[in-house]
This record gives sequence, structure tokens and C-alpha cells, in this order.
Amino acid sequence: MSKQIERAGIPVVHACSIVPISKTVGANRILPTIAIPHPFGAPNKSPEEEKKMRKELVKKALKALATPIDEQRVFSSEQKKRNLDCL
Repeated sequence: MSKQIERAGIPVVHACSIVPISKTVGANRILPTIAIPHPFGAPNKSPEEEKKMRKELVKKALKALATPIDEQRVFSSEQKKRNLDCL
């Protein structure tokens, strides 16, 4: 679905728990998330910690949307601090 939306000229960030699948299906901007049953959360964390994690993922997704790309790219955790500092 993300490929079709991008073909229409709308950038998409594919937030996923299994990056190899996203790569295989051809998603262009890939954002690794936390876990399959809880991609944007972690029930074992406090509500405050979980909210902070979600906020960081959303900021990272927005940064990915604003990043020009010419090939498939995974916005990995190594870039996390740098990407969040730019927002």
C-alpha cells in the first residue's frame, strides 16, 4: 500500500516491527518499531515511559517524511538522537 501512495506523490513512512519484510515489499522509508503486538508501545513500561517512546517514534516518522530519499532507507536507532535533535 505504501508504494502505491508514494506513486501518487505522497511520501509515506512504513512503521514496522519486521524490517526485512518492509524491505522485501519495497517500502521506501522504513521506521523500525518496538514489537509485533505493540508497535508503538510497551505494556511493561510505565505510562510516562510509554508516552515518551511513542512521542520519539512519531517525531522520527515526521523527520523521515521530511527527508528526501532516492533509494530505500531504514531510519534506524543509530540515527535516533540526531533525528530528534533536528526537530
